[in-house]
Amino acid sequence: MNDLFEYWQLLLIPVFFGLGWAAARVDMRQVVHESSALPRSYFQGLNFLLNEQPDKAIDSFLEVAKVDSQTVELHFALGNLFRRRGETERAIRMHQNLIDRGDLEDGVRLHALAELGQDYLKAGLLDRAEEIFNKLIGTSFEPDAKRNLLEIYQVEKEWLKAIDLARELPDVATQQEVAEFYCELAASEIMRSKPDSARSYLELAMQQNRKCVRASLLQGDLLLQEARLENAIEAWQRIEQQDPGYLALVAQRLLETYRKLERRDEGIALLSGYLERYPSLDLLDVVYQLVLEGEGTEAAYRLVRAELQRNPTLLGLEKLMSARLPLVAPEVRPDVELAKTIIQGYTKRLSRYRCDNCGFKARQFYWRCPACGGWETYPPRRSEEFDQTL
Repeated sequence: MNDLFEYWQLLLIPVFFGLGWAAARVDMRQVVHESSALPRSYFQGLNFLLNEQPDKAIDSFLEVAKVDSQTVELHFALGNLFRRRGETERAIRMHQNLIDRGDLEDGVRLHALAELGQDYLKAGLLDRAEEIFNKLIGTSFEPDAKRNLLEIYQVEKEWLKAIDLARELPDVATQQEVAEFYCELAASEIMRSKPDSARSYLELAMQQNRKCVRASLLQGDLLLQEARLENAIEAWQRIEQQDPGYLALVAQRLLETYRKLERRDEGIALLSGYLERYPSLDLLDVVYQLVLEGEGTEAAYRLVRAELQRNPTLLGLEKLMSARLPLVAPEVRPDVELAKTIIQGYTKRLSRYRCDNCGFKARQFYWRCPACGGWETYPPRRSEEFDQTL
């Protein structure tokens, strides 16, 4: 019985082979038929691509798109390519031509509309992009349209619109980001001397994110404007519980406020404690100023030297040279000044805030990265790439 079963299996092999050969013949005929129907420009474009001549390839594919009105996917591919290359005008024309065609299916037309919105967004034509994305609400492209609208509202500083939309997109906009939107509103109201509305926005920010450092910072600024110096200090001190890394951002504020209160010694004690627990170049600058004013040049030099031994950095070494300069003998001073000048040449390039998200570097601190748009992606301390060389 087993021999008979194996015999029939052997007989089936040529049958399956014949079926496969027939199927291959059909497939090959189909491929040849479709290939012969394609314009010559299509193959020229492929040849240019293989020979790494993208500009000529694009011209050939454009010719195909003109000849064959059914090449919808080619229109999309070319439009997206133009947008990625920064040729937004050509991308806009490509997608607009698709939308204007009368024989287009509704789904394809919506796709073209979504791509056109992306073109306008890339080109910085935010009003037109917003209009298109609003048209896509209620369609299958609504999720992407809302994400793009959220970005537009942030760029245009339409914070109330951004807040309303963010509540519909909890997977896109975090509570941390919504708190930042409220802080933006509060900062604007503080600039316009509207303390009551600013205070309300800051309370909403804290409701969204109890650890919102920026809300505490702005609350301190608001209290300072109202001459409530003690309360301002309390607001800024709250940052230690929220995220002590941000204390460097309020160190100068604390310094000035303690000066106004004529309580320099208390300010020195507070900020020196921060410096010991949370080392920072910005904190060192502020504590150095306080010690220099209160205890003199020698004490300020000892402070910087001790900090440099604990946290060796080029920026710290530059500070040490500055502190050392008034203490050296006149005949040694030119050498110290030369060393300080050389170090400054390096530290000017090293002293940067660096975005953790995209790596963009900036001399000033940003709550929102100007390059990638991420919120709170800048660590609140200047970085040095060559620290390890010391």
